[in-house]
Amino acid sequence: MTDFLIKSSIPLITLLLVYFLLLEKEKMHQFNRFYLLFSLVFSFAIPFITIEIIEEITTPIIQNNTIQINQGSIVIVEETNYLPIILWSIYGLVTFLLSFRFMRNIIKIISKINSNTRIDYKNATLILLKEKVLPHTFLNYIFINEIDYNNQKIEAELFSHELTHVTQKHTFDVLFIEILKTIFWFNPIFIFYKKAIQLNHEFLADEKVVKSYNNIPFYQNLLISKVNYNSNHLLTSNLNYSLTKKRLIMMTKTVSKTKVLLCKIALLPLFSGLIFFMCIESVAQEKSVSSSKKTSKSDSSKDKKRDDYYAGVRVIVKDYTRNIMIDKGYEKLSLEEKRRYLGVPYPIKQNKLPPSNFESYKNSGKYAIWIDGINIRNNKLNNYKSSDFVHYTSSYIHKNARSKRFPQNFQCSLYTKKYFEENLKNSHLKYKNESITITFKKPEKISSQDSIKRVKIIQENMIEMKKDLLPHQNNSKQKT
Repeated sequence: MTDFLIKSSIPLITLLLVYFLLLEKEKMHQFNRFYLLFSLVFSFAIPFITIEIIEEITTPIIQNNTIQINQGSIVIVEETNYLPIILWSIYGLVTFLLSFRFMRNIIKIISKINSNTRIDYKNATLILLKEKVLPHTFLNYIFINEIDYNNQKIEAELFSHELTHVTQKHTFDVLFIEILKTIFWFNPIFIFYKKAIQLNHEFLADEKVVKSYNNIPFYQNLLISKVNYNSNHLLTSNLNYSLTKKRLIMMTKTVSKTKVLLCKIALLPLFSGLIFFMCIESVAQEKSVSSSKKTSKSDSSKDKKRDDYYAGVRVIVKDYTRNIMIDKGYEKLSLEEKRRYLGVPYPIKQNKLPPSNFESYKNSGKYAIWIDGINIRNNKLNNYKSSDFVHYTSSYIHKNARSKRFPQNFQCSLYTKKYFEENLKNSHLKYKNESITITFKKPEKISSQDSIKRVKIIQENMIEMKKDLLPHQNNSKQKT
């Protein structure tokens, strides 16, 4: 989402600046209308356009029989980042309130249309209002004061002005930019786009009036006499616009066809440059130089599984053994980084729980038991049979890893068929969290005496583990 906002904002700002500096002052209003609307569409489309240029790089192939041993321990931490949740909640709330205001304004306009007198007028419908207002337009409705209309105090130039808004469908432009403002309320650039679009609408309507009546001084005086009216209609086209001075100046301007043509031609390198800088990406294609065999099909298959599993996941690597810090989306990782830090997921298969093991798990002194991820007391196993579980895991816990809550030598996880089908069977297809953190710690420096002590502890633990597993082996031999 962040990438989309950045990539769309750059062309939005660039194209609007070019409009203000180059196009707004020129008498080419139809083209400018198209330019402003196309700039919005183009800016939102450009983040989805990617033009890849392949660059070959020479890299050695890592042999299939090569084994790399990394010193240190790896710790995988699945983190839940609450900041995006908070930000999305705030965004959703503000967007909802703005959407409500937007719909309320439309309902108010519809209510005025339905509750006041309507008169057909050429290609539009006049709505006669009781309040004193300037003529303004929404879709094909022109809102005017009823008393002024009955007393014929509304000049023909004003009717022509508003009819231009109707026939050229200016309301749709305003509705379009209002919807964008509602969705992207945090981006102020759309406020300036709306002002530019509405001013362009006034230029178009003024141009039509000037061509029809050919009396610029009278029309200018008419606009000046109306400029003090106030209007609160955000979704309508009306005469009370804050930039009336620009409109008066624009009426007296002459058109230089050569200058207009040069302005249009100048836009071609502008759009080409934006596409070049925003859409073109260099893709490194490895060219192997080795006498060994090329990457096997199995490696490609593993890479494909890994890509599908971690697609869209943010990968955070803290490799203190190499002083490497990585924080980016999985797709941005190089192939070497993917293979070094992320394993290939494999499907979890069912394995039946032997009844002898099941009976021994009832010993609360040696085994900590989890059923479907929930820790239970060992005596709760009396409510189950070994055949109730389709998958199980058991691991030995070293003394330094035990706790007051779980002092047992072993921990065992049992899974029912329903839980296995819903959570484990397809768990190798897609990583369930939004991010994964992988940490490689530097090995601790230990003295020779400490290393001897650790060896003794490991030997004791191995002996204890063998003793514990011995009854299961004897039971299996007796049965055979």
